[in-house]
Amino acid sequence: MQNSKTFIYGVLLGILGIVLFSSKAVMVKLVYKYNIDAICVLPLRMLFSFPFYIGVLIYQSKRDTVIQVTKKDYLWVVLFGIVGYYLASYFDFMGLIYIKASLERIILFVYPTIVLVLNKVFFKKSISFLQCAAILLTYLGIVFAFWDEVAISGFETYIGGAFILLSAITYASYLVGSGWLIPKFGVAKFTTYAMLVSCLCVFIHYGFATQTSLYGYPWQVYFIGFLIAIVATVIPSYLVSLSIKMIDSSNFAIIAGIGPISTIILAAIFLGEILTLMQLFGALLVIVGILFVSVKKK
Repeated sequence: MQNSKTFIYGVLLGILGIVLFSSKAVMVKLVYKYNIDAICVLPLRMLFSFPFYIGVLIYQSKRDTVIQVTKKDYLWVVLFGIVGYYLASYFDFMGLIYIKASLERIILFVYPTIVLVLNKVFFKKSISFLQCAAILLTYLGIVFAFWDEVAISGFETYIGGAFILLSAITYASYLVGSGWLIPKFGVAKFTTYAMLVSCLCVFIHYGFATQTSLYGYPWQVYFIGFLIAIVATVIPSYLVSLSIKMIDSSNFAIIAGIGPISTIILAAIFLGEILTLMQLFGALLVIVGILFVSVKKK
């Protein structure tokens, strides 16, 4: 009974985390309207979230217990912090320059299938025939949604789609890695370490890549940047990590189905984005595929 309750709570936390994460794409598209590029939006996101992670780290250190972790474990945390939140975020923000938010979420939704493949390769977890069929269905849905957008927006769709696919691959790698590192560090500590690494990477990238100042933008830019940092980054990062701990990364792929739906709705409300019938059909195929992709053999 307790395990059942834990699983339900893990699912609910995961859904909330996914919805909040999904709002990020809409917020980024909103802030782009103020002539600010991805290299500047990322530092704003991390600048507002950095103090929260420092606070959590200080809080955790005061109530820390002895945990058996090695230097190699810390190196893995650094690697997954770079891959999972820095690179995945950078590729995502770059992709959103070229494609609309709702399409971004549909393409990004390929990451649960990559999670299954990585779990198969590195942890020898089996993939059933039904899961293989569901993976094919998922990619077919992405092709439908992506192809129709190419006809509408042209070559830039390929550029945006490539960036979003890279984001999906890097984020899937983070999810798989976090699955076995979280029990060693604990949810809060692992997430905090990974996010602090990501923040530092973003600050270094910004320092080398541009001379543009972060000052002088309209107040709306900083307000949206704050929302991206807290509502779409800090809070969901802990919710997702906690959910993965409670239900594992493969099961987490199931509840991620709410992501495209929430983004499509939010993009329609705040950005006026309307998907074509073919894109909606593609999104439906993707969602159905992901729902089946995590079905395991009894």
